[in-house]
This record gives sequence, structure tokens and C-alpha cells, in this order.
Amino acid sequence: MIVTARDYAQTLELLELHGIEYVSFGRHGGASRARKLASLMRRTLRIRRVGATGFDLAAAHGSNELALAARWLGIPAVNMFDYEWATQQHKIGCRLARRVITPEAIPPERLRRYGVGPEKLVQYAGLKEEYYLTDFEPDEHVLDALEIDRERILVVLRPPPEVSLYHRRSNPLFPRVVDFLGRRDDVQAVALPRTDAQRRELHRMALPSLTVPDHAVEAQSLVALSDVVVSAGGTMNREAAALGVPVYTIYGGRLGGVDEALIRDKRLQPLTDPRAIRLEKRRGGGPRIRRDPGVLSDLVIGGLDA
Repeated sequence: MIVTARDYAQTLELLELHGIEYVSFGRHGGASRARKLASLMRRTLRIRRVGATGFDLAAAHGSNELALAARWLGIPAVNMFDYEWATQQHKIGCRLARRVITPEAIPPERLRRYGVGPEKLVQYAGLKEEYYLTDFEPDEHVLDALEIDRERILVVLRPPPEVSLYHRRSNPLFPRVVDFLGRRDDVQAVALPRTDAQRRELHRMALPSLTVPDHAVEAQSLVALSDVVVSAGGTMNREAAALGVPVYTIYGGRLGGVDEALIRDKRLQPLTDPRAIRLEKRRGGGPRIRRDPGVLSDLVIGGLDA
């Protein structure tokens, strides 16, 4: 097995932090559609060269490059995702995949536009985060490394993925949330930027109660030990929900089926005003749902025979 990754945000730092060996293929194409297309083709060619050494299956969570390379090499591809409105991505990945794997919360009829019918679609219960975090326990050293004052309310913040094609509208709520929390004496806010540009902008705000790490941190432990999470993304929201941590979404795009289900179940709260955040110390861990990761592994491997 080979893990491939592109140099975007903190992906490579996080792989190294977790001790996962990888092969890096290029950088993110940025906000330009033309640059995205050029980067897609370059990475596809490089992955194809590596894949030509002999593989039986290609499995990805939303990678069009891998799907294209797999089709070129004549090997089956499995495409996983948990957000159905990334339209440009799914038009390629879903059509080229032999098997598409999503959470049950995504209505199958939303996937038909991507060429996904019952013969290709396999769904699983719950969140993927409930599977890969099943045996996870937080490491409190992350708080010491960031010099967190444990008497204050710890809030983890995640900015929006501004360069994603499915998240092009601006998100004015995030800077309001940062400004509101970063000035409170009873709060210790930790913002985890995706890009260097976001990091620079957060540093420029120079807020007394805001911490902005210069490098990737063990975010899952930080989330698990926090009192509340406010995120404009998806994965961190779901990780917080899986770990039983109160979480607010300020996502500016169209909500997907997973977020809709979490909101219905009161595991995720939409936020429109920073003053609505419930700021209090959390005593003890919240309820967690732990699922067998072998279930997802079997669904992926099953792509060989689909």
C-alpha cells in the first residue's frame, strides 16, 4: 500500500506528525480553475507512473487524480466522500469509480446526477470519524505545547476552505467570531488556519485571547480537550461531534446530508451570531459513538469484486 498526498494546507505536516509514510505529488492549484486543471493533470501523470509499478486497487476520499490514474492503468477505483455538493469533483470521481462509498445520511437521489446508481453505491452508518476515532484518546500534552490556560474556556476555531470550488462565497461571520472570542478574558481561543495566508491574517488581528500555532498540531486531541468548537469546515465539525464536544458550524456553502442529520440530532448547531455561542467549561467527556473501522475497510476492499 502507498499513501499519496499533495502539498496543501498542513497535509504533509500532519502525515509526518502521525508517522504515516507518504509520497507527495505536487501542490494545490489555488483558487484559479485553470490552475486547478493544470495541477490535476500533472498530479495524475505522476500518480500513474507510480501506479504502473503494480497495484490492484485505488481508493481515495475525493481525489480525482487517483480516479483518472486508475482508469488509465485499468485498475478498479473506489471513491469515498461525505459531502455531496462538491459538484465538479464528483462529476469525475464518481463516474470513473467502480464503487462509491458515502454515509447513509446522504440521500441516494442526490448522487444520481453524478452517475451513481444502486449498482455502484454502498453506504455506511454514522460518520467516518466515528470509525477512525474509535480507539482514540486525547493527549493532554497538546495543551502544554500551546501554553493553554486550563482555567479559561478553550475554543477551537477552524476557518473556511476559501480556495475550494464549492466554497467560493465569502464568509464574513468567521472574522466576527474570531474578534468576539479573541477579546474575552475568560476565553482561550486557538485558531487552526489552513494556509499561510490565513495564518498571517489571524496574526495581524493581534487579539489578546487568540493563539495561532505556527505549525500543525495534534488537532484531534485539541478538539477532544476543548470546551467548544466553531468551524467553517466539515471534518473538524464531524470530529467534534464524534468526540462528544459541542460544535457550531459557520459553513458558508450549501449544507450536505451529513450536516443536516447532525443538526437534526442536535450534535451540530448552526451559528449566525457569535454572541449565541454557549461559553462554559465542559466537565467530563460527552457521549461518543465508536464504530468498527473494519467495516469501512471491508467496503473499500470490496471494490475489487464490485
